[in-house]
Amino acid sequence: MNSDVLKGKWKEMKGKVKEQWGKLTDDDLDKIEGRSDQMIGLLQQRYGYAREKAEEEYNRFTSSFASSTPGRREQQSTPR
Repeated sequence: MNSDVLKGKWKEMKGKVKEQWGKLTDDDLDKIEGRSDQMIGLLQQRYGYAREKAEEEYNRFTSSFASSTPGRREQQSTPR
């Protein structure tokens, strides 16, 4: 999931992000507005992750979020 798609789905994802990483506050999530670099930085700061670990966690989360919304890609790519 690229960062533009993440920004577009950010409001939808915020609740799932809070479930996954409870140390992140609403203010944190509002400030980063779905920017992947900011999210990775917050994971490093709040959880003490190394950059690589934060990126792995972030990528795992976004992959699972994308796979948990079945049919979205097919609907978007279907010509009308």
